[in-house]
Amino acid sequence: MDEQERYAQGMQVRRAVLGDAHVDRTLVNRTPFNEEFQEQITRHAWGEIWTRPGLPRHTRSLITIAMLIAMNREDELRMHLRAAANNGVTRDEIKELLMHSAIYCGVPAANATFHMAEAVFAQLDAAAAG
Repeated sequence: MDEQERYAQGMQVRRAVLGDAHVDRTLVNRTPFNEEFQEQITRHAWGEIWTRPGLPRHTRSLITIAMLIAMNREDELRMHLRAAANNGVTRDEIKELLMHSAIYCGVPAANATFHMAEAVFAQLDAAAAG
């Protein structure tokens, strides 16, 4: 597979996981400064890693959330909490992941993520209702 095919495959997965609206915002906000970076993450993160057959997207989504909790990356964490449903992850599974993260990442990290997840879920519910 060449780089152009990897980019196309990555963009397809990126849209499926994050949603068209998010990806479209990213494309609109491209600048000469960040353009190459956006292409790189589309090719490598989405086109190489998220497309690998060894783990289903559901599992990759849970792993990604756990790593973002551990690294305290709030913006990316919010994005992946929103995207998790696109990969078949339930809110109960996220709750269990957060309980588990309290042991391995620390109670403050889990507590902050519980609050963040509740806010994200409220926004998703409000958008779905109206």
